[in-house]
Amino acid sequence: MHLIRYAERATWRERVGVLVDDDVLPLPDVSGFAELLRRPVAEIQSLVTRPPAGEACSRDDVLLLPPVDGRMEVWAAGVTYERSMDARIEETTASQDVYARVYDAERPELFFKAPGWRTVTDGEPIGVRPDAALTVPEPELAMLVTAGGEILGYTICDDVSSRDIEGDNPLYLPQAKMYDGSCAIGALVRPAWEVPDAHALGIRLVVRRDGRTLLDERTSTARMHRRLDDLVLHLGRALALPDGAVLATGTGIVPDLDFTLRPGDLVEITIDEIGTLSNPTAPSSTIQWLSSAADDPSRREALSRTGRGGDDASRMH
Repeated sequence: MHLIRYAERATWRERVGVLVDDDVLPLPDVSGFAELLRRPVAEIQSLVTRPPAGEACSRDDVLLLPPVDGRMEVWAAGVTYERSMDARIEETTASQDVYARVYDAERPELFFKAPGWRTVTDGEPIGVRPDAALTVPEPELAMLVTAGGEILGYTICDDVSSRDIEGDNPLYLPQAKMYDGSCAIGALVRPAWEVPDAHALGIRLVVRRDGRTLLDERTSTARMHRRLDDLVLHLGRALALPDGAVLATGTGIVPDLDFTLRPGDLVEITIDEIGTLSNPTAPSSTIQWLSSAADDPSRREALSRTGRGGDDASRMH
């Protein structure tokens, strides 16, 4: 079972529901994930385990949307895996010790990644900055956190990053991390109560170019240096999240410095128990449709296809 935000193709009405196999069951009186995340997890679990079947429809009859709306925000953690620390030290030209120090520090690195309207989801394009020489996907387990600081469920985040920009100076982190097409969030949210151990999930990253597999690497959340609940605790220490948030938990896969994404590449991230997030790559300048399509799902579908040249990426499954 997965929680989803979607639009009915017949009316383009936006709803939140439960996806079981290929059946979509809408939740009554829930207009978005922001509204859902204002509730305690126990109440949400009771609601989603007994959805009414009267308005059920097929997955083919809906457009899946990012599970981020209202006043939700996307935040991310950095340097939570040893590989991430090593990569940051390797790429930077100054202040290498800041990454080693934060890896072992009590306080984790947390940074703002995107407002809800700026996120893309499965099948929509991720972006490459025109002024970046090294752009990489960063596959991450992401948590949906309620307004009360509970973990509702898990999805996938691609924290697309410009390695050379951050490497020039750590103060350039916002420019390396936040731009059009830099944040992809999986449309399918697996409830936390259905995931036996979120600290033991396999993660796989595959990048394909012109039909060839360019990159195929794996890691596991078991190699994470931080506890998930500790990341949530630090996020909420001095930050009100009235509609909840998505918190990405850092990456354990960072390609070598001779790798960079190019427009036309296909990025696939698979996490055990969650599913697969698949995104084509495009110039960031072609992803400016996000602002005009934020409140119009029909426009979103049409413009996202135009922005990626009509390619049809594999759906999240």
